[in-house]
Amino acid sequence: MAAVGLALAMPVLAVLAALQWAPLPASLHQQPYATLMLDRQGRPLAARIAADQQWRFAPVERLPDKYRRALITFEDRRFYAHPGVDPLAIARAAVANARAGRVVSGGSTLTMQLARLLRDDPPRTLAEKAREALLALQLEWHLSKDDILVEYASRAPFGGNTVGLRAAAWRYFQRPPEALSWAEAALLAVLPNSPALIHPGRDRARLRAKRDRLLEVLRRRGDLDGADLRLAKLEPLPRVHELPSLAPRLLDTLSAGGGDPLLRTTLDADLQRRVRELADRHGRRLGRQGVHNLAVVVIDHRDLETRAYLGNVQHGDADTYGAAVDIAGRPRSTGSVLKPLLYGLALDAGVILPDTLIPDLPTNYGGYSPENFDREFRGAVPAHEALARSLNVPAVRLLRRYGVGRFHDQLRELGMTTLFRPADDYGLTLVLGGAEGTLEELTAIYARLIATARDGQAAPVTRLAGATPVAAPFPISPGAAWLTLDALRDVARPGTARQWRLYRSSQPIAWKTGTSYGLRDAWAIGSNGRYTVGVWAGNGNGEPAPHLGGADTAAPLMLDVFSLLGPAPFPEPPLNDLKRVRVCADDGYLAGGRCPAKTALAPLHSHFQTVTPHHRRVHLDRNGQRVHGGCQAVAGMASRNWFVLPPAQAWFYRQRHPDYRPLPAWRSDCLAGARALDPSPPMAILYPHAGAGLYIPRELGGQRGQAVFRVVHERDGARLFWHLDDRYLGVTEHFHQWAIRAEPGWHTLTLVDDHGFRLQRRFKVLGD
Repeated sequence: MAAVGLALAMPVLAVLAALQWAPLPASLHQQPYATLMLDRQGRPLAARIAADQQWRFAPVERLPDKYRRALITFEDRRFYAHPGVDPLAIARAAVANARAGRVVSGGSTLTMQLARLLRDDPPRTLAEKAREALLALQLEWHLSKDDILVEYASRAPFGGNTVGLRAAAWRYFQRPPEALSWAEAALLAVLPNSPALIHPGRDRARLRAKRDRLLEVLRRRGDLDGADLRLAKLEPLPRVHELPSLAPRLLDTLSAGGGDPLLRTTLDADLQRRVRELADRHGRRLGRQGVHNLAVVVIDHRDLETRAYLGNVQHGDADTYGAAVDIAGRPRSTGSVLKPLLYGLALDAGVILPDTLIPDLPTNYGGYSPENFDREFRGAVPAHEALARSLNVPAVRLLRRYGVGRFHDQLRELGMTTLFRPADDYGLTLVLGGAEGTLEELTAIYARLIATARDGQAAPVTRLAGATPVAAPFPISPGAAWLTLDALRDVARPGTARQWRLYRSSQPIAWKTGTSYGLRDAWAIGSNGRYTVGVWAGNGNGEPAPHLGGADTAAPLMLDVFSLLGPAPFPEPPLNDLKRVRVCADDGYLAGGRCPAKTALAPLHSHFQTVTPHHRRVHLDRNGQRVHGGCQAVAGMASRNWFVLPPAQAWFYRQRHPDYRPLPAWRSDCLAGARALDPSPPMAILYPHAGAGLYIPRELGGQRGQAVFRVVHERDGARLFWHLDDRYLGVTEHFHQWAIRAEPGWHTLTLVDDHGFRLQRRFKVLGD
């Protein structure tokens, strides 16, 4: 008996062992998926077909209830009762086939159909049917019923190269599976049985009849009522819809290197489409000017999520201008868009206050001579105005005071990942486009800037739904962030100067433009009360464009995007993160009792401690000439506080400020003691710069040429006596320029004015 029992048990054990340990088809876990990118509401933005040229999207997590009921009703009503093979269905199919004299029913369960799909739909022979049944039992052994339904629905053919429920729902009905109606769910339940019927020109009436019969069965089973049935039958058959391509470059970036075939983003499909239409319109205009590529990023800084991302909108030859490149995520020369970040950091560090005057005059640091966009100088300009006007010379001077290495490190903290070189390699050009950044990262930094000003802190910006990037502390305080944005609200809009402020419909926008050296990159990044918009314009291949400029090329598109988004209240100043200080009204330094003062805002924890260096106490006689105790009795003096800039700054400053008054001249009998009381010379050499090396080319005749030296004096009508080394050259009055011819080597220029003040400058003439 024991031997008989063992003989009977052995086949059972063998079957159980096969069910447990026999390998499942590799295709169960390995099949190529198309990549589908969805917006924040689950709507498709872009898709890429699978490697086998099938539209097969990632499986749904679970089947929607309507489709599940329709599928089981149509294909396998005893699905939850059988172990993968249904003997009753097989017997029923055998009887039907015998009566018909041909195969009219296979008796396959849904699990058996899944098994056939996993085996690449082999010929329907008895031997293959047996293998299919064994695999169905094995699938039931390893998978739950719900898992089997999901696996089947993700592999079922829905006509042409559309495979799986998710792809069919989007391609035929333009909605996710969970949003299908009863008619749509019924159609997709019957379609794998005859997938070719979905295409125009086929017997689509037969497809409708199959759908309607299934709907009637569902009505009899109580899944839908009579009204639902009538409405469902009225729904037309679908047609194949093209999948949208609203963000193809972002799809390229997110899917690079594989990864999840279903990408859920924070973008808004409607906004993406409308921004794309704007970019197309501007792109056509710019294409005629030799600017063929645009990129746009829109961030909602209420939740710091990306709402629109145009990686590259191209107008012109795609191969020539690089249309396939995601420019929004590629490093490009930053132009001037880093200036606001330096401004905010300098405010926090106590280097400046918003109204602090920064020198704006000819400058040279180790051979590097920055220039303003208009090739002019203003002598001295308030820090906030220098930022709003995007002046290069004050920005470079501010960076030198703040520190290149310090700024470099904090740009990384702000979120710039493209600074791969040491700080010294960038040098002072770091703030003027010497570094590269991406539109996506820079727009995110601006968004965090305004979020910090509004909320006191800002998390990193995300573009993938559910992403939780590690938040690093934002190195600009809320107070400094708000003051920076307040300065950027004064930027003049293209074509309208500041007249836009007169229109009540205009919305407050804090924004900055930038243009890279060589006219290769144009930037405009701005924020209103809700959104931050970044625009890049140029040519993807780096080709310059003569008409390229941030204000004229990128800014108009940025402002149109803001018009599309609509106005939003600008953040109020974060008074808990600001403090009030008393500063001089004319130079923005701390008032020291010698200037008309006003109240200014400063970051709460900044430690700006510089008392005004530009106000002097001077003594005048009855005629308004300067005197001192050695030449005038105290009773005959009148004391006044005087705003005085250094001579070089004053010379340029006076040209734009006619109310500026230089110091009065010394009375002639007071000159002897004047130099001891006021040792700083009242003149300055504009060119050449201190320690500069001059290359003076030879003229056509072989004679060495000349270099023109330029000097300014704070007193109108002053006479200057020029000396080169120990040789007297001559005298100038009013306009102080001299063409000097000198041999290679070091030389000393000495200047003496008619009051005896002396100034010297060492310079080197370079050899041939």
